[in-house]
Amino acid sequence: MKPAPFAYRRARSLEETVALLGEHTDARLLAGGQSLIATLNMRLSAPSLLIDINAIGDLDGIAHKGGTVEIGALTRHAQAEHSETIARHAPLIARAMPYIGHAAIRNRGTLGGSIAFADPAAELPACLLALDGEVDATGPQGKRTIKAGDFFKGLFETALGPQDVLTAIRVPAATVDTRVGFAELARRHGDYAIIGLAASARAAGKRLADVRLSFFGVGSTPVRARLAEAALSAGAIDAKRLDAAVAALDLDQHDDAQTTAAAKVHLAGVLLRRVAKQLLEART
Repeated sequence: MKPAPFAYRRARSLEETVALLGEHTDARLLAGGQSLIATLNMRLSAPSLLIDINAIGDLDGIAHKGGTVEIGALTRHAQAEHSETIARHAPLIARAMPYIGHAAIRNRGTLGGSIAFADPAAELPACLLALDGEVDATGPQGKRTIKAGDFFKGLFETALGPQDVLTAIRVPAATVDTRVGFAELARRHGDYAIIGLAASARAAGKRLADVRLSFFGVGSTPVRARLAEAALSAGAIDAKRLDAAVAALDLDQHDDAQTTAAAKVHLAGVLLRRVAKQLLEART
């Protein structure tokens, strides 16, 4: 199929973008376009105006500053995948990057676009939630910061307003006691995950503290498995502790196009065991 007719504008500033969004209530932003172009071609999206934001300066780049890692919205997946700053200071994102689509998609797709699109089966929203990160957005009232836990509202729905532009994401920089884990299951490499898990924790002797388990592909948003987090944090990680954490998984599942609810619950336990082992690995 071909997209429905639309107008095109190449914005030169955030102010121009915000103004255009106010003038055209059904406009869409074009960053990497790896999700948008597909929805346009299938006519799942039919905006009257496409606003290309790639000419706006200072919306890409990766920086480690003030105990955080800040990633500009227009940073390409491939940039993050090969970034030494990401590998060293945001290792969970580094682990997730190779699972995102294929090389051609990662060359064009942007981190900001993935977060703003908020596909519940995507890797980066789950990583942002697992890291307790935050999002910067600019709108008619200026700049504001939104915590990841408040950002994802529903299926492809976020806290961004109709004139908001996501400009950056920010996550805490890893420290010597940071532990992360990531795993997903898909029918083929590059497909959206049947189910996946992004996790972070802090090493505390032989125990784990501040465990955050963020499942994706299991609901309309990334989902924290809080009872399993508590089970993993309750003592030294051994076979009994892992069994208790798997038993505590409280994911409300339904059959979908990929698999049954029972299979997805089973796979969630499989991933939890795999990721728990990664969380016990010391950073090198």
